[in-house]
Amino acid sequence: MKLYYAPGACSLSPHISLREAGVDFEIVKVDTATHLTESGADFKAINPKGYVPALVLETGDVVTEGAAVVQYIADRFPKAGLAPANGTLERTRLQEQLNFIASELHKAFSPLFSKTASADAKEAAAAQVTKRLGNVELLLSDGRAHVLGETFSVADAYLFTVVNWTSVTGIPLSAFPHLTAYMQRVGQRPAVQAAMKAEGLIAA
Repeated sequence: MKLYYAPGACSLSPHISLREAGVDFEIVKVDTATHLTESGADFKAINPKGYVPALVLETGDVVTEGAAVVQYIADRFPKAGLAPANGTLERTRLQEQLNFIASELHKAFSPLFSKTASADAKEAAAAQVTKRLGNVELLLSDGRAHVLGETFSVADAYLFTVVNWTSVTGIPLSAFPHLTAYMQRVGQRPAVQAAMKAEGLIAA
């Protein structure tokens, strides 16, 4: 398998998931501004939508959209225990959280990374991100170690990735003690450390 990624982007989530699964894979860096890979190839030939992640399978099939990619990884390698079984309420809870992270939290950050968004748009985006972080804080306030409870899942890989963007957008986590502790806890996982080092996000 081959994962196309941009350092620190949402592709960090499947990168972490693959490392948690303990499988062999290759990573290929993409410049999201030029849509070229590090070798100069046209990334849009892999994913016409032009954004990461894209996971190319041994068959040549390509899986895109982060929430779909991480569920594919979890289902492909069930022994890693990264997702509850399909057809269970627990799996629905996973999908519920992945959808929330993708549609409410991930997308809320978008204006903060935009070169054309106005100051007002960025201020409104920061307020919306903070509101959604409050939802996560409430979820974690019952003392659970991870999004679904005590077991790490692909939802944690995605949540960690997105919340980590607060460090580059200047959104403080000081009002969210449970989320702060969660980020510290998940950030120390060997797979998370390995993925971040491989992407140059932390020192090797």
